Amino acid sequence: MLKNKLAIIGGSGLYNIEGLSNVESLKIKTPWGYPSDELTKALFKSKEVIFLPRHGRGHFISPTKINFRANIDALKQLGVTDIVSISAVGSLREGLEPGMFVIVDQFIDRTFARNKTFFDEDIVAHVSMAKPTSEGLMNACEESIKSENIKYKRGATYLVMEGPQFSTLAESNLYRSWGADVIGMTNMPEAKLAREAEIRYASISMITDFDCWHPDHDNVDVKQIIETLSQNSSNAKKVVKNLILDFEKFIDAQDPTNNCLDFAIITAPEKRSKKTKDKLKNVAGRVL
Repeated sequence: MLKNKLAIIGGSGLYNIEGLSNVESLKIKTPWGYPSDELTKALFKSKEVIFLPRHGRGHFISPTKINFRANIDALKQLGVTDIVSISAVGSLREGLEPGMFVIVDQFIDRTFARNKTFFDEDIVAHVSMAKPTSEGLMNACEESIKSENIKYKRGATYLVMEGPQFSTLAESNLYRSWGADVIGMTNMPEAKLAREAEIRYASISMITDFDCWHPDHDNVDVKQIIETLSQNSSNAKKVVKNLILDFEKFIDAQDPTNNCLDFAIITAPEKRSKKTKDKLKNVAGRVL
């Protein structure tokens, strides 16, 4: 039976958690190049966890330039079965205030300049993204957040924009009319690639401010945003500790992510080149 292993993708500050031991930095090469930075493998109370700084340590990679395919491939090489993404977002709803955590269960992908699939050469696969996040993993996130008495909402739609610029007022109002709840730049194509690699995925969005639709948006100063970011980071570390210890209790053996490639690949076997199969061996070796 495959051993469950958790990875946290987020800012580099998340990894300065008290109580980590056996900390090891790993430089991993993938068929898609190198991931954002070295990955950190560590133990927390005997439980192994992998950390990946999405923008690199020191935040030097723009959202568009993140090598999402290498990030997911590297995690798959390390045996990761579950990913919790933690990212900062803006709010598109009056009731979603700065400082709140949001457990996302849907996405609207408005990115246009990123490589979004592992299956772009010789081998074609179509995975379902109807329910892009794992129910069991979301349950784990909810329990971890609740136990710290952090104000949160479960169930929300994350509008993923290309960036790096923020929205115009017209765009912000358009996204609200679509039913989006929060807005950010990083969870796509991350969630799509995790699904293609059969890794369960959940997203915790930390609200830093209201997007520009809000009448008070222009009155928010940098000091307020930094204070909110600092508090969010402190709370996120507490949530991560809980997740490391408890996430396995919530894993669903019937989660559709577990074997989503069984019927996703439609290319005839004789058309699948050895070169491409070798390139896909980490993410899709189980079915190839």
